[in-house]
Amino acid sequence: MDGMSAKKTVFIIGATNRPDIIDPALLRPGRLDQLIYIPLPDEASRHQIFKACLRKSPVSKDVDLWALAKYTQGFSGADITEICQRAVKYAIRENIEKDIERERRARENPEAMEEDEGDEVAEIKAVHFEESMKYARRSVSDADIRKYQAFAQTLQQSRGFGSEFRFADHSDAAAGAGSDPFAASGAAGDDDDLYS
Repeated sequence: MDGMSAKKTVFIIGATNRPDIIDPALLRPGRLDQLIYIPLPDEASRHQIFKACLRKSPVSKDVDLWALAKYTQGFSGADITEICQRAVKYAIRENIEKDIERERRARENPEAMEEDEGDEVAEIKAVHFEESMKYARRSVSDADIRKYQAFAQTLQQSRGFGSEFRFADHSDAAAGAGSDPFAASGAAGDDDDLYS
């Protein structure tokens, strides 16, 4: 990254779930300048993830996405995506089984085909999500979350966030005009001067 010429439209973004093993050289200024800890999604975010995952799928009106979002506390976006994909698979499997059964009945009794109600639109129903939730699992443990939060806090402290630095008021500067904040350490270290 040091040898790259200045290009205002180039952004380098990295993501990891193991921040503890990142090479410290990558964390120095001028490399990956902004390190952002992104926590697990809250309830409103989980609801939006469910909506995004199912936006192109026919979801029944009896499916309460807010209830799913509330129940999936501690789940990541990937975990929620897996729940949705599994529910879709159950709905597809059920629809295929209904088609096979309809074809079998049509072969056994061809006259009854006229009585068959029209094709109903296959939907993802609450029962499919209930079945999917039986296999739902969190991929990020509580211990992992604590580890990430501790790393984020350590990172903030090492970067100097939250320091108490303040510019002196003009009245304070006039009173201590002759004082040099580095004078004490410089006077004490005269015998240890590296350049003499």
